[in-house]
Amino acid sequence: MKILFTGGGSGGHFYPIIAITQALHDLVAERKILPPELYYMAKEQYNSRALYENEIKFIPVPAGKLRRYFSLLNFTDIFKTISGCIIAIIRIYSIYPDVIFGKGGYPSFPALFAARILNIPVIIHESDSHPGRVNHWAGDFARKIAISYPNAAQYFGAKNQPKIAYTGNPIRPEIANPLKNGAHEFLKLEQGTPVIFVIGGSQGSASINDAVIEALPDLLNRYQIIHQTGKANLEEIKATTGVILKGDSHAYRYHPFDYLNELAMRMAAGVADIVVSRAGSSAIFEIAAWGVPSVIIPLSPKISHDQTTNAFAYSSTGAASVIEDDNLHGHILASEIDRIYNTPAIREKMKEQARAFARPNSARLIADAILDIALEHEK
Repeated sequence: MKILFTGGGSGGHFYPIIAITQALHDLVAERKILPPELYYMAKEQYNSRALYENEIKFIPVPAGKLRRYFSLLNFTDIFKTISGCIIAIIRIYSIYPDVIFGKGGYPSFPALFAARILNIPVIIHESDSHPGRVNHWAGDFARKIAISYPNAAQYFGAKNQPKIAYTGNPIRPEIANPLKNGAHEFLKLEQGTPVIFVIGGSQGSASINDAVIEALPDLLNRYQIIHQTGKANLEEIKATTGVILKGDSHAYRYHPFDYLNELAMRMAAGVADIVVSRAGSSAIFEIAAWGVPSVIIPLSPKISHDQTTNAFAYSSTGAASVIEDDNLHGHILASEIDRIYNTPAIREKMKEQARAFARPNSARLIADAILDIALEHEK
């Protein structure tokens, strides 16, 4: 049995695939069947260690991107897409997987195109509340369509509704479960002071970082802050905050990190009273799994329309509030944090709605469907 995964070159596409493969390994052991051969087709590996640890073979394929704005790269990338499709057909034919799982994003197009040509069953998963172009196209021939947000179903058309399952977004177990014991000591936090956990993503977020720095002198009077700045930003932020907080008696309450590994992330989640984050689908579903109130700050629609629709889809449940990036300033961020923390009824409702929104069995549900179709095709 052979299963091929494909998806865009971001963590939001890659790590849900890893979560699904982890669930597949568990299901194979439970069903007492031979482990499948697993493949990942994309432009690049993204995280070679995660592929190795989960016994996934990487198959490189070029892919071009169709931008929503005028760019000469749109013309040159046409040739990348054509060559990627030809290479994908040849390489996929050589292994002939029993099922192909598509996570979306333009790098998944060659593999899904090859699947259609070679008549290989396809399952797709849409992370965002508004489907991307590749998944929207693939929905017409996919055997199953998994979605993270209920309102995404309407974009796949009436004829595809019977194929759609609301699964949520798969997240890895090692991230999903917060840890509280030992977190204060590990992260050097003081007892009894509320914790604000700011997540800028692995690359950081300039606008969130700027707003946090602007608000620090005010916020540190009442809160302690764990701030994931992004690897490229840490030294500059340390230098800036060193000047801003010089002589501030509460400066020790600010804890900047360039990157938080899985253990540190779980501990930060375990002690956080409020999370401030971008609106990537994986980030939103991690926060929901943690059951923590949040302030979600989507990228500007000029950069990512998906993050805006994700943010408002999540906040409409009552699990979070939204500050649009164009409106983000230090005093607005501090005011919203105060509003949530100082109103216990709002905090409790956000916790309750976050847990209700989370789909802890997402990876297993998708893995189960993949395995069923693969076994059926193998016969």
